[in-house]
Amino acid sequence: MDYRGQRCPAPIVALGRASRSTPGAVVELLADDPAAEFDVPAWCRLRGATLLSAIEAGGADTATWRVFVIRLPEA
Repeated sequence: MDYRGQRCPAPIVALGRASRSTPGAVVELLADDPAAEFDVPAWCRLRGATLLSAIEAGGADTATWRVFVIRLPEA
């Protein structure tokens, strides 16, 4: 799910929708809103999801963004 260029809570809302439609799935979320660094792990803790990884990406000539890999909670 690519949410670069969109502000929170859009990525969080997308995680909520995905968890309802595909419980237990592993999803990749791309986000460049600095708030996502805190909001995504918090959402995982509150909803019982597992944050498998959070990697910072981008380079000197591009904007910084993060790739989150999340196992959604089971139904």
